[in-house]
Amino acid sequence: MTGPTASQSRIAIVELGDKFGELRLCEAQELVAIRRSLGHYGQLQPVVAFRDESRQLEVLDGLKRLRAARALGWPELWVSVADVGSVDAKSWLLELHQCRGLSELEEGWLVRSLHRDDGLSQGAIAQRLGRHKSWVSRRLLLVEGLETAVQTDVRLGLIKPRTAVALGPLPRGNGRQTEAAAVVMRRGMTVRQTERMVTDLAEAESPEDWTTRLALWAEGTVVTPPHGRARPRRVHSEAESISVEVATLRRVGARLEARLLARPLSSLGPEPAGIVRHALEELLPLLRALLGIVDRAIKGQVQTVHHEGLA
Repeated sequence: MTGPTASQSRIAIVELGDKFGELRLCEAQELVAIRRSLGHYGQLQPVVAFRDESRQLEVLDGLKRLRAARALGWPELWVSVADVGSVDAKSWLLELHQCRGLSELEEGWLVRSLHRDDGLSQGAIAQRLGRHKSWVSRRLLLVEGLETAVQTDVRLGLIKPRTAVALGPLPRGNGRQTEAAAVVMRRGMTVRQTERMVTDLAEAESPEDWTTRLALWAEGTVVTPPHGRARPRRVHSEAESISVEVATLRRVGARLEARLLARPLSSLGPEPAGIVRHALEELLPLLRALLGIVDRAIKGQVQTVHHEGLA
């Protein structure tokens, strides 16, 4: 579709909504970079917004700039208000990001919103987005085949979008995707490693076999190459293993901190927000226990004991 006409003006940030954030990812590093850019150079180009059915201004393009401006305490932004409705705005979203491109998951969220929220058929969506109907069907199957918890992990920056896509072939609804995703996060696995793990798990002949295979991946003791023959992984020293775990924790912790500061949980939607709150509540005892153990380890006071909080 061609770009709609728009008018530009300065608008108070409190008047700008970000419900389209549900269709986009926000990398913590990008948010930090944009915040620095705004602080140093100011706003170089307007954000694009439109008025929805209730006349609320919703940002269509420039969500990261909006969040960065909020973090900086800016009172207003330069806004280009497009004369479009909600469906046209979503359709225009794909065109706005042609240069860089949306991830497969973002494309899937867009298609699902047009299909489920706006009631468009897959054929109508394909026509609006300038894509083949099979492309629309694949994107819809992708997001509807992924557990909500896994998609929430992607939104929080705990799993890369392509890694989540690699988990898609695992069955949904029995907890297997979330269990596999937990292993991916714990081990810091790459997309290729995740694909190999999924291929290995798909060959499990029973629930017990699946659990055993997943445990091996979780321990990092066996890696299954593409040709299917297992080989042992290089054994790290205990000092190396601890250093790797600390580096992973710092990296993931920094991403999680940036995600939680970037937007309120309520903006994720009721179901994802509930999942995140529950996950954070379960995380608190672990963090408290870990803090005490780290403190004692630094002081040389840690003994080899089983701690319930870290089990």
